[in-house]
Amino acid sequence: MSSPPPVARLSARYLLFPLSLVLFEFATYIAHDMIQPAMLQVTQQFHVGPEWVPASLTAYLIGGIVLQWLLGPLSDKIGRRPVMLGGVMFFLVCCLAMHAVQSIEQFVAVRFLQGISLCFIGAVGYAAVQEAFDETLSVRIMALMANVALLAPLLGPVAGAAFLSLGDWRGMFTLFAAITAVALIGLWRAMPETAGQRDTSLSLPALGRTYWRLAQDRQVVSGSVALGLVAIPMLAWVALSPVILIHDEGLTRMQYALLQLPVFLSMIVGNLTLSRLAGRLPIEAPLKLGAWPVLGGLLLAAAATLLDRHSYLWMTAGLSLYAFGCGLVNAGLYRLTLFASRAGKGSVAAMLGMLSIVVFALGIEAARYGYFRGGNGLFSAINLACGLAWLLLIRAFLRERQRRSQLTAYGQ
Repeated sequence: MSSPPPVARLSARYLLFPLSLVLFEFATYIAHDMIQPAMLQVTQQFHVGPEWVPASLTAYLIGGIVLQWLLGPLSDKIGRRPVMLGGVMFFLVCCLAMHAVQSIEQFVAVRFLQGISLCFIGAVGYAAVQEAFDETLSVRIMALMANVALLAPLLGPVAGAAFLSLGDWRGMFTLFAAITAVALIGLWRAMPETAGQRDTSLSLPALGRTYWRLAQDRQVVSGSVALGLVAIPMLAWVALSPVILIHDEGLTRMQYALLQLPVFLSMIVGNLTLSRLAGRLPIEAPLKLGAWPVLGGLLLAAAATLLDRHSYLWMTAGLSLYAFGCGLVNAGLYRLTLFASRAGKGSVAAMLGMLSIVVFALGIEAARYGYFRGGNGLFSAINLACGLAWLLLIRAFLRERQRRSQLTAYGQ
């Protein structure tokens, strides 16, 4: 099946697809972020301790791993559109299923099922955006999509705190299902088909060979792991900030929600800056620019909290600076990693998603262990270690990209 050439200008005709995709992404994110202020209430209702609070996000991220290996190649074979629409419907049903849970184990299990939606966004939706639009436009769209998606962690805690004053936490999932239904209608109307190679094999040996080749590709692996590492401090903050700020520092739900604003607003500013730079600078340039605030912010947070474990305001300031840098680097690194291999983009996106989400889950668990063992100081030190590891991988990634470009230039 032939696909249309990449679009270079974003007109109203092509706008509904990324808008609908990001609305679905927003629904999947707010399904976690809006519930965060209620997680202590959830644990109390099910008679368990606060150590279960991060389990919600961990289960969600693990769910985002389990089908990536299949959905990417499946969308290469039968097309991105039917796979994506099926995933949106699955998430809608899982949101409604939250009304039936009766224990913390069932709650975490349904969160795991909801997390499978991440497989569809990463392995199918993002790949379709990259194929439907050219390099400059796709980076801009991904950066702007990230801003809309960031409204979930930005508005989620505030909206969640406000919702709890009016209704039960279970009612939130009806809202998430309604948002998902709107996204489903938009994708059904506007999502283009950018793939569909019927000769693509889905046999386990063929899939194994594809992923083995990708696992041997240094650029794909280093880029995927780097994408995971740079996001860990943000995800760890989302997972643990209710415990840090409400349970241990004694802040109110609204104070907790307000302290999310500088972190996520900074990432939005970083994404907007990247969108402005796209097409004006080489795609690698924002990676180098973003390294300074990423490392500087994590260093500030670590230094402050190692000196005083209750310096949550300085930790928030450091994470805000880091978030700005994170916004600068993400969309460009995703594009470079996705096109580092000639394999089907669904397979590459699946490999990228699996590796990065494994890193997410391990990083959040490491941050959780660090916080409950050593407080804010060890929590921030682990975040800084992730930032330093990210920097080393980015240097290796760019060196390998330059080497391959030189080989191509010499016709080798």
